Amino acid sequence: MAPVSILLNILWILIGGAWMAFGWLIAAVIMAITIIGLPWARAAFNIAVYTLLPFGSRAVSRYEVTGVEDIGTGPLGVIGNIIWFVLAGWWLALGHLVTALVLAITIIGIPFAWAHLKLAGIALWPIGKVIVPA
Repeated sequence: MAPVSILLNILWILIGGAWMAFGWLIAAVIMAITIIGLPWARAAFNIAVYTLLPFGSRAVSRYEVTGVEDIGTGPLGVIGNIIWFVLAGWWLALGHLVTALVLAITIIGIPFAWAHLKLAGIALWPIGKVIVPA
C-alpha cells in the first residue's frame, strides 16, 4: 500500500470510517446469527474490512475479475441483492450518505465524502462484488 493510501486510511478511520465499518460488522453478525443469512454475512464482512481501509482498494464485480458468471453475479445474485437491500442495505447506505454530507461541508472532507458515496452504492448492491487493489 502506498504511503498516501496509508495516511488517508488513518485519517479515514479517525473521521468516520470506523463507525461505518462497525455498522457493516453488525450487519454481518446479524446475518450470520440467522444462519440463512450466511451468504450476506460473508459479503458484509468483506465490505466491513473494505469500509475500514478503503484507500488503495476498490470494489468490482467478480465477473470482471474472473470472467465467469457465478451464483453471486447471476440471477440468484440479483435476488440476493434485493433481499439484502430490504434487510440491511438501505440503512447502511443511509449511514454512508449522512456521513458524506457531514464531511462534504469542509474542503478537507470532500475526498472522504466521495469515498462514503461509493460505499453507499456498494451498500445497496454488495452481492457479487470483490475487493481488489486499486
